[in-house]
Formats: sequence, C-alpha cells, structure tokens
Amino acid sequence: QVQLVESGGGLVQPGGSLRLSCAASGRAFSAYRLGWYRQAPGEQRELVAIITSGGTPNYADFVKGRFTISRDNAKNLVYLQMNTLEPEDTAVYYCYARSNSNRSFWGQGTQVTVSS
Repeated sequence: QVQLVESGGGLVQPGGSLRLSCAASGRAFSAYRLGWYRQAPGEQRELVAIITSGGTPNYADFVKGRFTISRDNAKNLVYLQMNTLEPEDTAVYYCYARSNSNRSFWGQGTQVTVSS
C-alpha cells in the first residue's frame, strides 16, 4: 500500500510559479511510475506529466516548456515545478503512482488557483 500526500498548492497570479510536492510512503518507491494529473471544475481528470522509474519525463502538450516533473527516490518525493502559470491551469492537482504490478494510487489533491 502506498499513501501519497500533496503539498504546495495555492493562489498565484498569472505568470507566476508554484512547486508542488508529493510525499510517498511505502517501499519500492524508486520502482514506481509517478505522475501528476489535474481536474478543473466540470472537467475530467487529465494527465499533466509522468516520470518513469528511470527518470524519463513525459508531458501533456499544454504544459510543455512550462512545467517540470522530477523525483527524489532517496526522499520518496516527486515534484512538479510550474512556471508561467495561466488561469487555465486552475485545477486540483493529484499525485499518482503506479507499481510494477499495475496497482494505482492517488493522493487527495491540492488546489492550484491562478488568478489576478
């Protein structure tokens, strides 16, 4: 069982930056595929970024060049650095982990609001 706890959300002005963190409990963290999803009001949850156990990132087109996903296996942490934020980035951001046996785990989410 893996528990994921997000932090770092908040209110930021357009053009600003935030860094989200996700702390994971449990063993074998380094073997997990990790990612961030988001869900805006009235919308479906969508993929933002994924990072493999080997550290290879992949991004949704709408965040390429603005967001960076990274992981620290020694600390069981995954990060999402978000720059040049836009009002359209307003959503609840969820941390995601998938084990080698294809079990999926989700955090409870952290709210990001981009507004002037």
